[in-house]
Amino acid sequence: MTVLSSDAIISPLVPTPPNHDSTGVTTLTNYHCSINRLAILLFFTMNSLTLATDWPQFRGPGGLGVSEETDLPVEWSGTDNLAWRLELPGHGASSPIVLGDKVYVTCYSGYGTGDDSQKMEDLTLHVVCVNRKNGSIDWDQNIKPKLPETERVRDHGYAGPTPATDGKSLYVFFGKTGVLKFDLNGKQLWQADVGSNTHGWGCGTSPVLFENLVIVNASVESGSLVALDQASGKEVWRAPGMKSSWNTPHLVSLANGQQELVVSVKDYILGFDPKTGKELWRCDGIQDYVCPSIISQDGIVYAIGGRTSRAIAVRAGGRGDVTETHMLWEAKAGANVASPIIHDGHMYWVSDRNQVAYCVRLSDGEVLYSERFRAQPYASATAGDGKIYIATRWGGTYVLAAKPEFTQIAHNTLDDSSTFNASPVISNGQIFLRSDRFLYCIGK
Repeated sequence: MTVLSSDAIISPLVPTPPNHDSTGVTTLTNYHCSINRLAILLFFTMNSLTLATDWPQFRGPGGLGVSEETDLPVEWSGTDNLAWRLELPGHGASSPIVLGDKVYVTCYSGYGTGDDSQKMEDLTLHVVCVNRKNGSIDWDQNIKPKLPETERVRDHGYAGPTPATDGKSLYVFFGKTGVLKFDLNGKQLWQADVGSNTHGWGCGTSPVLFENLVIVNASVESGSLVALDQASGKEVWRAPGMKSSWNTPHLVSLANGQQELVVSVKDYILGFDPKTGKELWRCDGIQDYVCPSIISQDGIVYAIGGRTSRAIAVRAGGRGDVTETHMLWEAKAGANVASPIIHDGHMYWVSDRNQVAYCVRLSDGEVLYSERFRAQPYASATAGDGKIYIATRWGGTYVLAAKPEFTQIAHNTLDDSSTFNASPVISNGQIFLRSDRFLYCIGK
């Protein structure tokens, strides 16, 4: 299989030592300037690394579910290695995001939670900002939903999509209620409608930010992919064809520096121009409704999903129907809900459908292991420090080794009988877990 790659030329950071002029006198001016430039470069590099500890969207940087951090927590419990636990003002299945010392998460209350109220008019949506230092709530913005909503949303309720941030603003998606923009102090700046349809499984796709756009897969609400202007909330483009799709769109980087927006829908994997919404290519895909999100590496996208357990690799960058020209392999391995991660030439995930842990080799799609797992995850896998974190719905969080031999490192449980559907988040040496009722900060 041919893997796309690009050559890179890296200039040395260390300045050359001082030289001498014709009189034998050492000339230090240029050397000192080089040292100063190096110090400035290292300063900005260190600041960039600090910013890299943020987890700004669903599945973190690039939507890949992978952190470059090391020295991450391995073992914890309700009493050990737990920084704090916060009871949230409502229920939900969305994952938290992290920006500096703030954690943002959505939830809902007043209806569909099993509480006393059974009136849909009491349903309230929440956008919550949490102080990561002590687990206190800085602000809780309440939003009245557009009614009527689905009377019963199975498994994850009315707060499924994960927020996204560009470091200056916050973007949230509440299905029929629409896309909303907030400043970081909780002030609502705009609200945009992307469709009014509902579904018994609710809305599960999260916003993706690209240049000046916020893009959502409004498959449930209008069967379309919708891009809104970040400044005004006005619609910029709309693409049809989002059939039976509950996954978050993914931006794949090509060798030429361009990006394509890729989404998995029933029967097809689709590639779009993120600036215009024009469909660029399509490939035969998962022949069922699709929940797992696409991931990519070196210009190749990987899709899993469906009750038929299928995994597909497609080289992005083609045009038209690329099934015969760009599909690299397919394997009989998949998941119905949970998304995979990539580490060191392999793809890993745990299927919620058959409760099997998979490792697939990226180069040819060979399944290197398929091991029976003890619990069911709806959350997507998260990786960091050579480990894979699998949060299961009711059975705790498993830590696996990110290597092509199945190895369980730890199994961690908390004193919480509610449901864990949100994916683990890694930021600045800590892991954040979210259940129906609580938000946890694991680590020092």
